[in-house]
Amino acid sequence: MAFHLQRYMTGGVARVVADSLRATKQTPREKAFMRRFAASAAKASALRFREERRGEHIPPFLIASITSACNLHCAGCYSRENNACCDSAPTNQLTAQEWDHIFTEAELLGISFILLAGGEPMLRYDVLKAAADHPDILFPIFTNGTYLHDRYLEVLDAHRNLLPIISIEGDETLTDTRRGAGVYAFVTAAMEKIRDKGMIFGASVTVTTENMHEVYSDAFLDGLFARGCKAVIFVEYVPVSDESTHLAPGDREREWMQTRVHQLRRKKRGMVFISFPGDEKSSGGCVAAGRGFFHINSHGGAEPCPFSPYSDVNVRDTSLRGALRSPLFRALQDKGLLLDDHVGGCTLHMHRDEVRTLADAAQPST
Repeated sequence: MAFHLQRYMTGGVARVVADSLRATKQTPREKAFMRRFAASAAKASALRFREERRGEHIPPFLIASITSACNLHCAGCYSRENNACCDSAPTNQLTAQEWDHIFTEAELLGISFILLAGGEPMLRYDVLKAAADHPDILFPIFTNGTYLHDRYLEVLDAHRNLLPIISIEGDETLTDTRRGAGVYAFVTAAMEKIRDKGMIFGASVTVTTENMHEVYSDAFLDGLFARGCKAVIFVEYVPVSDESTHLAPGDREREWMQTRVHQLRRKKRGMVFISFPGDEKSSGGCVAAGRGFFHINSHGGAEPCPFSPYSDVNVRDTSLRGALRSPLFRALQDKGLLLDDHVGGCTLHMHRDEVRTLADAAQPST
């Protein structure tokens, strides 16, 4: 039978929602929200299938980098390496009103999940408030955790569609080595504060050859669960320089990680485990460039993926639907670059020179 991408992506959404319902059964307010969101996600899936019948493929996910500013200097950060991240935000970033318009259009198209990233997204309190007004969309907020103080916790508590996903690299030594001295103590204290308020959160782990056995261990994951963590997103490290290629998991490591994720899903039923890009293996290739998601940078450029920061359209000049029709996205799909196997977990990064050439060719003539 032919592979049906929309059916596959919708099934993935349904699995995440079902796992989340199970993981929130002990937290009444979170469970009540997830029940409402399950109904919203089903309606969004119907919208996407309607568009599919009309010949338009709409992905269920969007990644929104709402700022390029960040207060940390994490070792090996792909965003700083790509000059997409800096200490202070430039003035030409999308406004909260522009992001609110994007969220509204995404909802009308049937996009169920918008991942808020950066930089450090907690620096954009105005955008978080705008996101809070869209309860039918789930907004995982990928944060370094250093801004999780009372002002933000009040907003997160009142609007359960805002879900903090806190970055952690393993134990204290591993986390502080990559993120800076004292970060581990700060974020674990923030986790416990969130738990004590009856809220849930997730954790994002960048998996390298140096920390993989630690971050997949029962001890580490049980420690996160005890602090209230209900979801763990494992993201394979993408090398940003020749000197860091040894940190990228290879074929043997990726096979071990996928086996381990399947074990964890069976053993630890109170948590949700997502593996990126490991969960893409049965999807017919990379799901970037509009197949399963795409990325909008802080200035409005529509990009295939945060790891592939090339753009030929800007959402200030077109709609989300128009961005999905990007010549670059179409070229990546038509030329099969999304289907290739790769080193370091990211086919677009491996073929970055080809992607850059396609992006240059897709630029509108002046």
